[in-house]
Amino acid sequence: MIRFTDVTKTYGDLTVLGPVSGEIRAGGVTSLVGANGAGKSTLLTIVGRLLTPTSGHVEVGGLDVATASRRDLARTLAILRQENHLTARLRVEELVTFGRFPHTGGRITREDREHVERALEFLDLLPLRDRFLDQLSGGQRQRAFVAMTIAQDTAYLLLDEPLNNLDLAHAATMMRFVRRAADELGKTVVMVVHDINVAAAYSDRIIALRGGRIVADGGRPEIMTPHTLADVFGLHMDVHEIGGDVVAMHHTGVPLSTVA
Repeated sequence: MIRFTDVTKTYGDLTVLGPVSGEIRAGGVTSLVGANGAGKSTLLTIVGRLLTPTSGHVEVGGLDVATASRRDLARTLAILRQENHLTARLRVEELVTFGRFPHTGGRITREDREHVERALEFLDLLPLRDRFLDQLSGGQRQRAFVAMTIAQDTAYLLLDEPLNNLDLAHAATMMRFVRRAADELGKTVVMVVHDINVAAAYSDRIIALRGGRIVADGGRPEIMTPHTLADVFGLHMDVHEIGGDVVAMHHTGVPLSTVA
């Protein structure tokens, strides 16, 4: 379980998050949604200890995020940042192998290589394992970074905008991998996503933020209503069922989508 209690983040007189409290039970996919500046990535990076909260308390899998050792935390959760910059020229397999560092400290064993192999296979990267990252498309590169987090073999997987800069086809492929990570590998996935229709299609739970506060929390039926979406995004939207999916649209009839 992930538990965050009275978490806030301020910069001087500006409060960008909180106070927020909540629990995310183990298993499934939870999406954090909201407009730009709502506090989604701030909350996720605080949970992953990439950012220190101004106040409040966070626990992940029974660990106090503030006091747990770096190694224990890295064996419990893996986090993919919104932007990943590498100065070294790496091959795909080398990048994915980095995911094993919390377990080995750099001394790769047969078991570690098995985890890397499974992660490459899971993300459909075996044909690309020897390619350099700068030789890949944006979608392929993003899959390589997700494979690194899968190889880390943690119960909790935090993804900050995994669809960033992906076209529709690559975004759909990525979301199928995310869904499989929860269903087949038993991961607890928490992700920041801008597209409410993607969140509704692939998530078990949606936590919506606005102005640094949680304004809605529930499954697709609770979130995908015109009233709730207007409260979250400040836009008038119609909600329709199309082919079994619930889709939010602007009042002009255009699907509300920021993936493309």
